[in-house]
Amino acid sequence: MIGVVSYLVFFSTMAAILAIAVLGLNLQWGNTGLFNGGVAAFFGMGAYVTLILGGMDQPDRLGGLALPYLLALAGGGLGAGLLALVVGRFTLHLRHDYLAIATFGVAITFESVARNASWLSGGAQGLRGFERPLQDVLGAGLAYNAGFLAFVLLVLGAVYLFLERLVASPFGRLLRGIREDETAARSLGKAPARVRLTAFVTGSVIMGLSGGLFATFYGFVSPQDVLPILTFQIWAMLIVGGAGNNAGAILGTVLVWAAWTLSGWALARFAPLEMQLYTGSIQYVLIGTVIVAMLFWRPQGLFPERLLIARPGRREARR
Repeated sequence: MIGVVSYLVFFSTMAAILAIAVLGLNLQWGNTGLFNGGVAAFFGMGAYVTLILGGMDQPDRLGGLALPYLLALAGGGLGAGLLALVVGRFTLHLRHDYLAIATFGVAITFESVARNASWLSGGAQGLRGFERPLQDVLGAGLAYNAGFLAFVLLVLGAVYLFLERLVASPFGRLLRGIREDETAARSLGKAPARVRLTAFVTGSVIMGLSGGLFATFYGFVSPQDVLPILTFQIWAMLIVGGAGNNAGAILGTVLVWAAWTLSGWALARFAPLEMQLYTGSIQYVLIGTVIVAMLFWRPQGLFPERLLIARPGRREARR
């Protein structure tokens, strides 16, 4: 029984961490129309910076500043935002597939730097981090894991409420206006380039927070954690849930993460031994199949965006 509870805590913690990253992508794509193909880079930036700022000193490695955990986590988010600011200055004038290719190149570059810059990131051996931050408060063992899950859920709830307020504000309506017709927004005196950059940086900060929580949960991060497949996983979660719908993004995360873990368990338990050698590749095919199937069957996702349309004396929701 304890084993089942422990696994459910692990599953829920990872689902909540990934849901935060999906919410960041939803702000960029679902609300602003920015095709970010480099999610793994901003997620990874948050993870590495968090461990560099808050981890213990390691020989021949940058960092080991042992800052308080919450400060290190905030630094991870800001590090991802700074990367997004630099990338956005050079790429946000591109559109759709060109922007996707450029940001995907950023993710490949980030993974290459993480794998080869041993003095900075630990290279292929990765970067070791915290010894269970907040353990004095949360306790040890299952109690610690459950307490950390509560902390992650608190962060997820705060991000969700922030984004809900943001998209319901005049700035959120401006984001959707630029997404639908940038020329019309510019004719009304708006600055689409500045607004897109703001949304891009904000979404990336949220992804960085997710990466920092991931690195904290495992106490370790390596280039294997920021491979391009992470970008496609997060995109699949958003596509399944429904772009433009924050609640849908969270539910889509849970569904895709459940499918990912269940497929890994089923392959390890029932597949022939020679097929188990290709479990990772089969799961990659699964993610691609989910994305393509959803785009053909229900491109708006399971929980589509709901827009409020002003009518005389009432407001109606339109899917």
